[in-house]
Amino acid sequence: PHAGPVESKTEAAMSELVPEPRQKPVVPMKPMGINASLLGYIGIDTIIEQMRKKTMKTGFDFNIMVVGQSGLGKSTLVNTLFKSQVSRKSSGWNREEKIPKTVEIKAIGHVIEEGGVKMKLTVIDTPGFGDQINNENCWEPIEKYINEQYEKFLKEEVNIARKKRIPDTRVHCCLYFISPTGHSLRPLDLEFMKHLSKVVNIIPVIAKADTMTLEEKTEFKQRVRKELELNGIEFYPQKEFDEDLEDKTENDKIRQESMPFAVVGSDKEYQVNGKRVLGRKTPWGIIEVENLTHCEFALLRDFVIRTHLQDLKEVTHNIHYETYRAKRLNDNGGLPPMTVETEENHESNL
Repeated sequence: PHAGPVESKTEAAMSELVPEPRQKPVVPMKPMGINASLLGYIGIDTIIEQMRKKTMKTGFDFNIMVVGQSGLGKSTLVNTLFKSQVSRKSSGWNREEKIPKTVEIKAIGHVIEEGGVKMKLTVIDTPGFGDQINNENCWEPIEKYINEQYEKFLKEEVNIARKKRIPDTRVHCCLYFISPTGHSLRPLDLEFMKHLSKVVNIIPVIAKADTMTLEEKTEFKQRVRKELELNGIEFYPQKEFDEDLEDKTENDKIRQESMPFAVVGSDKEYQVNGKRVLGRKTPWGIIEVENLTHCEFALLRDFVIRTHLQDLKEVTHNIHYETYRAKRLNDNGGLPPMTVETEENHESNL
């Protein structure tokens, strides 16, 4: 008759001893009468949907700059990228229009909507770049423009009563057009990329790639990569900003194989095998812009828009802008100098 309680004592002693080595979280047994899946699900994953809704309401900014000599098809390429006339008409210069004596900066804004998502796209064109006999320091107005946008953002950010959403005019991406010479980069190309790769995400592009044979194209791409490396020029995606192994593997492939993208742009449509395609008509057939066997336009578009658009924005904000901001605040002992205008604003805010 005494057996029962003794057993229960040893059981109690055992149960006190058992929990000790249990470091691993134990999968709980299915509780009876409670929906197990409901108990296990918290709903953290809905944050993605919440973010999507917010972004769809507000839209987002994307600012792309195109740089290169005139006649390389910059406007056409940007129009092809966004499937609409977003860049100035690519009909070359009118007779009345003189080639600009200095580099001009023209920013044209658009709102593009797709699947309910609004993108405020700004295309920054730089007519006059590299078109003079003496192109010394012709990157200076471009560098000045890029820094002015950082300055604008910084001024808004340090305001006491700052806007909840600061308008973003910072250049997220600079497509640099390389002439398809088949030889090597010109001193101007190297000089530009050397100066600007520290302040903006540069993506080098070989323009009008249909002027080269496949062998010439492959050789030229390798040569350009080698020259950039020898000159210590880091283009986007920069090695030091790869966040993890997956990023590194994906970006290494782009850096070692795709860059610089050899592209052909066109905003004209043709019928090919009963399908409408964007292409360029030549005496020997149609070069299909989005056909990977014809050119690398589709690779460039996927890279800039479909896989790295958010990253371009983040690198601009976290790296380039941050570098500018730190330097600016250091030089000023903390804050941008107060102008009369900002003093008045502050007083009215107070």
